[in-house]
Amino acid sequence: MMNTEITPQGDVSTVRLIYILYLVSFIAGITAIIGVIMAYVNQDDAEPWLQTHYQFLIHTFWKALILSLISMALMVVVIGFITIILVMLWIIVRCVKGLKYIDAREAHPDPTGWGF
Repeated sequence: MMNTEITPQGDVSTVRLIYILYLVSFIAGITAIIGVIMAYVNQDDAEPWLQTHYQFLIHTFWKALILSLISMALMVVVIGFITIILVMLWIIVRCVKGLKYIDAREAHPDPTGWGF
């Protein structure tokens, strides 16, 4: 019997590119800014399942920025060096999980959460 499940369609290449831009931002920081601008520009025109990814990407950017600023402030008392590494790992895991969902053509299950 054939699988008749309908997979959601949509332009996943833009979402995939934004996830990659976030990961490349560890080398060239400006790419994350480009990525979040792309997410804001494209989110309203996307299908609902893709909107969850755009929302997730936007939240990831702002949360990562806040956590990075806190970590930089904490570098005065040394713990910031540990927390910035944790922030970087958090971003990597979020992007990898997001790419997994996008490759499976699934909506992100928790686009506004702090987890993965």
